[in-house]
Amino acid sequence: MSANTPEMLDAWRMVAARRSFEGRLPLSAMTRLQSLLVDTEGDVRYTVEFDRDALQVPYIALRIEAELPLVCQRSLQRFVLPVTVEQRLGLVRSEDEESALAPGYEALLVPEDGMLRAADLVEDELVLAIPVVPLDPTSEAVEREWAADEEEVAKVSPFATLASLKKN
Repeated sequence: MSANTPEMLDAWRMVAARRSFEGRLPLSAMTRLQSLLVDTEGDVRYTVEFDRDALQVPYIALRIEAELPLVCQRSLQRFVLPVTVEQRLGLVRSEDEESALAPGYEALLVPEDGMLRAADLVEDELVLAIPVVPLDPTSEAVEREWAADEEEVAKVSPFATLASLKKN
């Protein structure tokens, strides 16, 4: 983690002080993300800003930039997916407060002690940013019509029997 970002942050004190932090994290430090990546070369740049909006809702504005090495499911080759995440996390003390958040906020349930790890927030957002089926935008799409073989053509449709019964 970056030298100017503490490992643990007291969310409520940071909101009251309207603090912000910038930092870098190596991909190799993110254990949950590693299983989704080809390798862990590179790092992640992030900004975490604590504040309150006009309605006095405490939030964290999170901005993340990363280049994630993935495997293209079309070509099975390594490619780098550029990711930019901008997320506003509304801080809530209980799940009941989640419904009171304005649109545009994702709820973040803060532990009772109020302590958060910036690295965990960044890793959570990157895990969510990875597509279910990673595809390299430069790879060629496989668009081909497959002809039915003789065996498939020879099979009688299960509805053909019903059609003949209907005619009788």
